[in-house]
Amino acid sequence: MDEVAAVLRERRREALERLAGTGAERDAVVAASREQVADDEHDPEDATIAYERRLLDALAHDVRERVAEVDAALDRLERGTYGTCTRCHRPVPVERLRALPSAATCVTCASR
Repeated sequence: MDEVAAVLRERRREALERLAGTGAERDAVVAASREQVADDEHDPEDATIAYERRLLDALAHDVRERVAEVDAALDRLERGTYGTCTRCHRPVPVERLRALPSAATCVTCASR
């Protein structure tokens, strides 16, 4: 189980690095948009900046969810319920856990 915890902690660290990078990119986009003259009617770049900001917000949201999933997996590991489906309480296949160490559900429950 120490190996599983190490993998989960590494995934968490990587996700937090991505989140920091995404936040820095978003800050740069916002700063760049402030420096430009706001002419919504005639500025073809305005839509691009808004799109980039929304995209970075969505990426940050996804990474935050990933961190929460890893934290929940670490909690299950600590409580001794890691590898047990949180819905049907059957074992999560080892192959699924290898592919997705933070998996909380078995394949059957995940496909519902």
